[in-house]
Amino acid sequence: MSDHNDQHVDNPHKSFIALVADLAAISGPDGLTLREIRDRLDERAFGLMILILAIPCLVPALYGVPQIVGIPILLLAGQMLVGRVEPWLPEAILKRRVTKAWLERMADFATKRMGWLERLSRPRLRIFAEGWAERAAAFFMILATLTIVLPMTNTVPSVALSLLSVGLIQRDGLFVAAGATVATAWATALIIVGVGFFVGAGWAVSLIARFGG
Repeated sequence: MSDHNDQHVDNPHKSFIALVADLAAISGPDGLTLREIRDRLDERAFGLMILILAIPCLVPALYGVPQIVGIPILLLAGQMLVGRVEPWLPEAILKRRVTKAWLERMADFATKRMGWLERLSRPRLRIFAEGWAERAAAFFMILATLTIVLPMTNTVPSVALSLLSVGLIQRDGLFVAAGATVATAWATALIIVGVGFFVGAGWAVSLIARFGG
């Protein structure tokens, strides 16, 4: 069990890019365990851990990785939904080590590719980014994750997860609302496509039965 008295005190004014850069900077030659990362992030651990898991899934038509990271994202979002304060992960996962090279790549990606998110996001509409809104955001994270694990459909729900995560980290209610909108629209689109496919398949089968019999 980690010693909470030794935990880093989170600076709520520090941006998510700075947080990722800090993780790379403080890591030793062997990197950091997920427990060390969680404890370092303190009150914004949920948002940043989900963001870190979602970033690799932004690559279009990715297969394999979304199906792997989807499970811990669901675990984390589920805990947010029920109001848990500190992220819980199985001991075996907490002991897993993230290499220094991977942390440095994450910091480099965040600095070069996600700077626009940081520039656009800021504390605003906080009623949509704190308290009850965190649980609502968790629901939309779960919705996005349930679609991220589908083959070849990972980019759009990953954008939703990134917007939701950044919104919670930066206390930006506008980003949270945007992420919820993207997640809902994408899930709705997939449902419409799925229903259309099954209706179309049934129609095709009935035509074959009528004219081919």
